Amino acid sequence: MTKNILLATTFIVGVAVASSAFAQDYDLVINGGRVMDPETMFDDIANVGIKDGRIVAISKQPLNGAEAIDATGHVVAPGFIDTHYHAVDIFATKMALRDGVTTGMDLELGSFDVKGWYDQKTETGWQVNYGTVSGMNFARMAIHDSEVNIDYPLDYSIATPLLNEANKDGVAGWSVARSSLDQMNQIMHIMDEDMRQGALGVGVGAAYMARGMTSYELFSAQRVAANYDRLTSVHTRYHLIQDTPTEAPIAFDEIFTNAMLLDAPLLMAHNNDYGWWEIEEKLQLARDKGLNMWSEYYPYAAGSTPVSADFLRPEEWKVKYGYRYEDTLYDPVDDVYLTDETYADLMKTNPGRAMVVFFPYREEWMPYWLTTPHMTIASDAMAGIGDDGELLPWDADWSEYRGHPRTSGTRGATFRMGREQGVPLMFTIAQASYWVAKHLGDTGLKSMQDRGRLQVGKVADITIFDPATITDNSGFKVGQHGIPSTGIPFVVVNGTVVVKDSKVLDVKAGQEIRFPIENKGRFEEIEVNRWLNEHTIGLNPDLATIDVHDESGAGALLHGED
Repeated sequence: MTKNILLATTFIVGVAVASSAFAQDYDLVINGGRVMDPETMFDDIANVGIKDGRIVAISKQPLNGAEAIDATGHVVAPGFIDTHYHAVDIFATKMALRDGVTTGMDLELGSFDVKGWYDQKTETGWQVNYGTVSGMNFARMAIHDSEVNIDYPLDYSIATPLLNEANKDGVAGWSVARSSLDQMNQIMHIMDEDMRQGALGVGVGAAYMARGMTSYELFSAQRVAANYDRLTSVHTRYHLIQDTPTEAPIAFDEIFTNAMLLDAPLLMAHNNDYGWWEIEEKLQLARDKGLNMWSEYYPYAAGSTPVSADFLRPEEWKVKYGYRYEDTLYDPVDDVYLTDETYADLMKTNPGRAMVVFFPYREEWMPYWLTTPHMTIASDAMAGIGDDGELLPWDADWSEYRGHPRTSGTRGATFRMGREQGVPLMFTIAQASYWVAKHLGDTGLKSMQDRGRLQVGKVADITIFDPATITDNSGFKVGQHGIPSTGIPFVVVNGTVVVKDSKVLDVKAGQEIRFPIENKGRFEEIEVNRWLNEHTIGLNPDLATIDVHDESGAGALLHGED
């Protein structure tokens, strides 16, 4: 507490200096709001002056600018940052803006051809700040599914047709095929090139590749990111599973061990299922040891995933877990629950179709997530599709969206639940913005060191909301999926008002969140002979000349072949 008081005092002194130095000529001023900054614990009524996209004054004195917002009765907070953001299309991004998001990054699935992906966003402009990781699932598809031609930037918004194409022969190679050494090197080269081009890290949807991806391939993928001191974000191999020896926390131990040994940052993607308490305890112990590791959650007792997700196949979902599709698997496009027959039909005709999957047992856990330090809010927002399964235009009506309500309501729901349960408002703001920026900034990402704070000198990404009324309004019935959150009348991105009086303006103020491009990649191919020379004492001279194509000996073993 003493430390927080000192920080706040230092902050106020800085405010006074800033306000006297920049007493005029603001592009935008926000007057009369309750300014809250989780890093310094500053919490007071003040006026904010913005110039050239940055906060240049926080003052008790009146401020004038070219544009003004009256924030009386509202909180002026650092803009909300989403690290699990598949909403990489224009309509879903519009929904997220109404939910207070100023930065949306897909750090789980990510992208294929990161350079091309950033180039496209730069060319078209984007309404929120944007960033991506190198997507291991996509890289594996490029190598294991020869029938799929991926020669262009790819992300979640346009992935469904390729998921369908990869499954046409009855085998989704990216999901279930085991990589040879040569294939593994090819996959790592793809991701290393993405890292060279400024990717924020590597994203691994391990739950979708649980049968195909070996433990050594996962270790190698985490090392690709660690070579650049960047994070790996992982949707773990045994996500959802309660039974030993495949308990969900054991899959966390797999990625945790790799990250610890590689001295690398780690983001545990949506830690909102069985074993979350064990994982959070371990993450807290890791942070106490100085490791940069944290997690995410979203406040819903239902998830969303393609119908072809490996864990939804009958032998897993029905036989192992005892669930029925009729009770748990909802198709938001056709507005029906699946049956055995409709599941089988979709697997043949549209395996990329996103389903809503219900997990009622999450209800009792959600209150605890709202009070767990460094457990950050990340929506897992889905693409903005309509009833035909196609992406909606920017000006579509909210009622046309077919998908999980978390895309439109995650922050509204979290702040509402926090208010109802008496969670300190500063704590929820930290979950929504500061802790995300803190951990990403600690990877060396300059653009995140300048965000997630409401301080002089920081980027003016700001969300203004009414703490008494902020709430979600979306639901699981057709017509309700995309109803916007309310109580968030203004959203500012890089100093530009993008949401005004609860209306999203057609303004593209977003900037790229990206590491600098490097001249040379850092991945060294995995070679059997070099591995043996480095990791054994080499008493047998034949070990230095193993034919890696010989399937009878160590060459086959290190290939990962049976």
